[in-house]
Amino acid sequence: MNWEKLDQQLTEIVKKRNQLSQMDYSDDSYDDLEEELHDLEDDFNEEYEEVLEPQLEKIYAKLKSDTDILLPTAYLANQYKEMLPDAKGIITYEVSGNQGVPIESDQLGKVDMRIVLVPNPTRFVLLVNGMQLKELWKSR
Repeated sequence: MNWEKLDQQLTEIVKKRNQLSQMDYSDDSYDDLEEELHDLEDDFNEEYEEVLEPQLEKIYAKLKSDTDILLPTAYLANQYKEMLPDAKGIITYEVSGNQGVPIESDQLGKVDMRIVLVPNPTRFVLLVNGMQLKELWKSR
């Protein structure tokens, strides 16, 4: 598995999502960017669903959730916070708020739990009540 390629494609999607979130619907280029983003997401699902779905199955089993597993791009946030580059110059991302896919689990009771797909490195993180709580899986 080429994790670097997966991460590059995911990062491209995230950058476009961030760009789209800053635009107004009336912007002349909004529809074109949205269509380009949907094409990238479709390609991503086609290429990586078989890789990411087994990881999601393990996550859901660990969280003891019987919520349906969705396509990988369903776990994307609408907007990501870009962090300062690390020592290697790699920009990482964080997510907060009501982003990602809500799940139910008996482990944490009646809290708002969500799973979000984040790049650099590609990982699924758990948000609880809008705060990034922990990393559930990370690419190698």
